[in-house]
Amino acid sequence: MKIYTKTGDKGQTSLVGGVRISKTHPRLEAYGTIDELNSFIGLLVEELTELRDLEVLDTIQSLLFSVGSYLATYPAMSGEKDRSCLDANDILLLENEIDRMDAILPRLKNFILPGGCKSAALSHICRTIARRSERNIYHINESEEIEDNILIFINRLSDYFFILARKECLLHHKDEKKWQRTCI
Repeated sequence: MKIYTKTGDKGQTSLVGGVRISKTHPRLEAYGTIDELNSFIGLLVEELTELRDLEVLDTIQSLLFSVGSYLATYPAMSGEKDRSCLDANDILLLENEIDRMDAILPRLKNFILPGGCKSAALSHICRTIARRSERNIYHINESEEIEDNILIFINRLSDYFFILARKECLLHHKDEKKWQRTCI
């Protein structure tokens, strides 16, 4: 089997179930951004050292693959089993990890800028892609209902990456980059 099919050469692609859509369709943008986030998580993982973080990110990557599959499936083609790709425990995982990491961090008194160390900067990239993913998914949700667990999970995910970035600065003994108000 060849990797290229030539079926997308005219700006269309197929969703799971065979329905053809434009490559500019919001659904394609949404699952493409999930794929982009998953790829950047793969890069972030290469900079992390704590086993717990690596295990959680491995789980997150698998869950994001399921979200991408959910978004790539034409709604009328999926059964109830296929539509339920996340549950409350997946959200709870993120909330517990946010709380675990936040407990060791100094109280946040300033807005912070992305950076501080390489792993923190990569985590901030993941945070911003998660936010874009959320916007893209809500765009679909305006016309086609998206599962609440997906919406909540993606929202928590950006918070998770923010706290992970802060923790990475602490772990590497690097100062967080505090935002200083400037007027030009």
